[in-house]
Amino acid sequence: MSGTMFDRIWDSHAIADLGEGWSLLYLDRLLVHDLSGGRAMRELAEKGRRVAEPNKVFAVPDHAISSAPGRTEHTYPKGAALLASLRERSKAEGVRIFDIGTPGNGIVHVVGPEQGIVLPGLTLACGDSHTCTNGGMGALAFGIGSSELVHALATQTVPQRRPGTFRIRYEGVRPAGVTAKDMILAAIGRFGAAAGTGMAMEYAGSAVRAMSVEERLTLCNLSIEMGAKTGMVAPDDTTFEYLAGRPFAPKGATWDAALADWRKVPSDPGARFTRDEAIDMAELAPQITWGTSPEMVSDVTGHVPTLEDTVPSRRAGLEAALRYMGLEPGQKIAGTKVDWVFIGSCTNSRLSDLRAAAEVLKGRKKAEHVTAWVVPGSEQVKADAEAEGLHHRFREAGFEWREPGCALCVAANGETVPSGARCVSTSNRNFVGRQGTGARTHLASPAMAAAAALAGAIVDVRSY
Repeated sequence: MSGTMFDRIWDSHAIADLGEGWSLLYLDRLLVHDLSGGRAMRELAEKGRRVAEPNKVFAVPDHAISSAPGRTEHTYPKGAALLASLRERSKAEGVRIFDIGTPGNGIVHVVGPEQGIVLPGLTLACGDSHTCTNGGMGALAFGIGSSELVHALATQTVPQRRPGTFRIRYEGVRPAGVTAKDMILAAIGRFGAAAGTGMAMEYAGSAVRAMSVEERLTLCNLSIEMGAKTGMVAPDDTTFEYLAGRPFAPKGATWDAALADWRKVPSDPGARFTRDEAIDMAELAPQITWGTSPEMVSDVTGHVPTLEDTVPSRRAGLEAALRYMGLEPGQKIAGTKVDWVFIGSCTNSRLSDLRAAAEVLKGRKKAEHVTAWVVPGSEQVKADAEAEGLHHRFREAGFEWREPGCALCVAANGETVPSGARCVSTSNRNFVGRQGTGARTHLASPAMAAAAALAGAIVDVRSY
């Protein structure tokens, strides 16, 4: 019987049937970061256990470290304690750590693909909900909780309930100004933030096949914002070309054998999914969120909904979101004044993202009242961008060029958007207080964020 990519990977890694839809899955890779990695390994040691397969575990400090230029591990004192714990336990357990300021450091979901740690057909888990990003490599990647992380470190396995499958096919040619970020935000707006609950997403169609690997990672990154367990894109020659020569990717004869296996990963042509939807690319425009959930999103040329346009059960939520965001029902989104712009996060901090933003900024300067940050996703991204001179373009436009890390995405490192300030952000969540107490977040693509910095307001990037 024809099978999906998800089913193929799940079935080959399920080492025990636990009943009632649950399986014990073997994990090919386990990633840990500073917020939970040191604590989980310490708890394991307190139980008298060791990391089962340290050669398959990789530690990356990213969440609680400062992104300030010239930062050290002590720039954010609370983060320094977490980093010290991660270092100590990684050394004790023989786990590879990509420490700050060293090649390979960066945001955990940027580093994994970039280093060739994440490969097609593998299973991967991390104590972070946006682990689904890594599915853009054709892997089965998902976030796990703190107790699951301890179990995974001790056994290199994790119990999981088998989800259904949900395919979204993006068909047609991508219109000007529309990016991977716009594509996934449009899908969340159309199908809802709960549409993927209990599902593994697969993104397919001609528009997805035409994407770069970095764009596919962005697409998969927001799968969790649709409630899904994971997001996946089938590996193809684009994936294989990206992986060739990466530090942890197979080499020589091992590469040839891996390539043969990877070509068997994609879903069969006749594969059936629990749910299957199509999006016509001709219908898409640049997106911007206006509320406090990624599903509260619109074309940049659109308006904030009115109570009359909203079903009764959602009106209270609409009113609460608009109060928090300082917007009026029916208000036109374009033209809304912006105070901050943040280009970064595991969603949009890769080299192609920085190139797209820098292209919009070329020869222009940000509005005087806007505070604008660019935070590269890794040391490698930072070095590559600087080799191309992108940092000069950002600085000339009035942006701060900062050190790699999660920074303003989750505000776990002391860096926040001031209360009441409005930020156009390339991150993945616009929840109440996500970027700081009272911060108002509008999610958008890097190009849209750059355009907002120039205009000092939300604006259609196509006008630039």
